[in-house]
Amino acid sequence: MSQLAAFHEVRFPAPVAFGATGGPRRRTEVIALGSGHEARNTRFADSMRHYDAATGVRTLDQLHAVIAFFEERRGRLHGFRYRDPVDCKSCPPSQSPTAFDQPIGTGTGAATTFRLAKSYGSGPTAYVRPIAKPVAGTLLVAVAGVVKPAAAFSLDPTTGIVTFAPGHVPANGAAVTAGYWFDVPVRFDTDEIRVDLDHFAAGFIDPIPLVEIRA
Repeated sequence: MSQLAAFHEVRFPAPVAFGATGGPRRRTEVIALGSGHEARNTRFADSMRHYDAATGVRTLDQLHAVIAFFEERRGRLHGFRYRDPVDCKSCPPSQSPTAFDQPIGTGTGAATTFRLAKSYGSGPTAYVRPIAKPVAGTLLVAVAGVVKPAAAFSLDPTTGIVTFAPGHVPANGAAVTAGYWFDVPVRFDTDEIRVDLDHFAAGFIDPIPLVEIRA
């Protein structure tokens, strides 16, 4: 029986993720011109994370857990959350999030919703990444440099939308900033997991690719 694709709000096994490899990938076309110069063009405005979960599998029990997770997601069909140990906070990995980490908008006096985002770099060349899968209970928010109480806002952890409560709507021109933990929305990029116990005993396992999706 066929199924429609869905996103499952569950996280890939953390012990495996912490040993996995991967990171952001971009697609840039480079054309060599007859003059010796180059013409470069990016095909996508946003980078896309790719990971190989196989490098994080250390035991047969972990492999069994990954296979169970794969089967429950029906291979490539359903998306899920992935914790990237290098990039899972609004701040560097060694620090704790604060309400001043990331700008997420400017108040108008009427706007009540703001989308979480994370900036890489600074100035006009900074890359602003939408954050769609924040971790519930981790969000800190400040307006015009003043930390807001938890009752002043709510968060939809499935979309990354912050909504301010009546009486707490940011004033016109007020900077809105936030700090948080987040996951990456991904799916398996294969419909097959190949297991060879002889290779596994020797420290080798076929790739288990994961790819970021726009959730």
